[in-house]
Order: sequence, then C-alpha cells, then structure tokens
Amino acid sequence: MARFGAVIHRVFLPLLLLLVVLGACHVTPAAPAAGARLSALAKALVVEASPRAGQVLHAGEDAITVTWSLNATAAAAAAGADAGYKAVKVTLCYAPASQVGRGWRKAHDDLSKDKACQFKIAQQPYDGAGKFEYTVARDVPTASYYVRAYALDASGARVAYGETAPSASFAVAGITGVTASIEVAAGVLSAFSVAALAVFLVLENKKKNK
Repeated sequence: MARFGAVIHRVFLPLLLLLVVLGACHVTPAAPAAGARLSALAKALVVEASPRAGQVLHAGEDAITVTWSLNATAAAAAAGADAGYKAVKVTLCYAPASQVGRGWRKAHDDLSKDKACQFKIAQQPYDGAGKFEYTVARDVPTASYYVRAYALDASGARVAYGETAPSASFAVAGITGVTASIEVAAGVLSAFSVAALAVFLVLENKKKNK
C-alpha cells in the first residue's frame, strides 16, 4: 500500500501541479470591441445630393454634386461643438429597397457590421461646409442609393453624421458585362465572318466552273 501511495505521489502530484500552473497562465481573450453605433452619433451634418428622387444615373458617366454643412439647428451645432471634427467622409449607401433579400447590403446600427455604405465618394478636411462633384464609379452596381457623410475625429473615428433621405433615393444603372468596345469588336468579327463566307462561296463556285 505504501508503495502504491508513493507511485501516486510521484505521478499524480506533478500532474496536478502542471494543471494548476496551466490554469494560472491561461488568459481568457478579451471580447472584441464593438464598433461605433449610428444611433449614438449626433446627426450634426446636413447633406444634399444633386440627383432628384427616382432619377437614374449611369455608372462611369454621370456625376453627383454633394454639399454638406454643419446643422445649425442641431444641439451639436452649439458654439465649439464641432471642434473635434477633423475630416468629413462621404459614402454612397444602398437604399432600403435595394437591401431587401441581400444580406451583403444590409444596414446595421453597429457600424463595424454595416454593409449598406460600401462606396466611398470622398474624404476632405472639415471646414464647416463643403461641396464637390463625384462621377459615379464604374464598379457601382445597379441599385437605389442615398448619400451619407460622417464627421471624423483626429483618430479617424466617426463622431457625427448626416445623410440625404433614404426614402428619396436615386438609382444607378450599372455597367453590364457587354461594354461598347466589346460590341464594336463583335460587330467587326461578324462583318469579317460574312466577308469570309462570301469569299469562300466565290472560290467554290470558281472551282465548280473549271
């Protein structure tokens, strides 16, 4: 029995100590920090875009004029309240109608999970107001859109926002897989094929007549 106890002491005691040490060294990883929430941001910017509600723009061709300014009627517009605003980032966002049934376009209050505002229009230093023209990028797909602007602090974090009314969205007609250059090439090949066929028939007729 004493011998059996010695074996237990030699084998299990070191194992127990090892488990205790491993448990002490184990650190539970911290949960990832949640992103900024849209509902927590001050709606301190007034944003306007030139397209009319329902207007159709063509990707790669048409332009949008965007203007933004500090909302003079908002509580956030009190004297000096925008002192921490260092830049304004403007994005093109999928309108609610174009999010339905498309999880990859869904809006989310947690901005780290938001997929509605995927297209960056511009970013410029904050100066109380701004205006610029944006030509719709060629990779913007067919959908309905609205415009949102974020005020950023010195670290690049979003601290305020403004947007055009999602209910007054405009549409973008995306570029299809068949571009003008492809259509021209197809036309040339088609004409060449017809000409080649005509030449072949003429040669065949000459052979028969000989």
